[in-house]
Amino acid sequence: AKAMMSIQAVKGVEIGDGFACVKARGSAFVDPILPEGFASNHAGGVLGGISTGQTIRVRIALKPTSSIRKPRPTITTEGEPVEIITKGRHDPCVGIRAVPIAEAMLAIVLADHFLRQQVATIESILRRRL
Repeated sequence: AKAMMSIQAVKGVEIGDGFACVKARGSAFVDPILPEGFASNHAGGVLGGISTGQTIRVRIALKPTSSIRKPRPTITTEGEPVEIITKGRHDPCVGIRAVPIAEAMLAIVLADHFLRQQVATIESILRRRL
């Protein structure tokens, strides 16, 4: 969630069922473990910060772009009211560009955790040998 919130325009992060879980009863939200694996994936592949081995499901909420051509009220550095009009090229929707950015951010986080685990394993082996 921290990494996703660092992406510009992100205002919310859901993992798994996310905010919808507040409407559910505990008995409906549980992901039972069966011999063939989990029966559901309400947790989005993460329980207690640890991967369950299921598909990781993350959704982000993006704020609308504020750089629009429509005049908006603001104030000057002296506190005087003025209107501002943003000029230039602007994206009407940042969501289109946000998808590959969020996917890349999640890949970076997963790679970081994988590498940390590899280092911890190597350190453990070296300590036993020395």
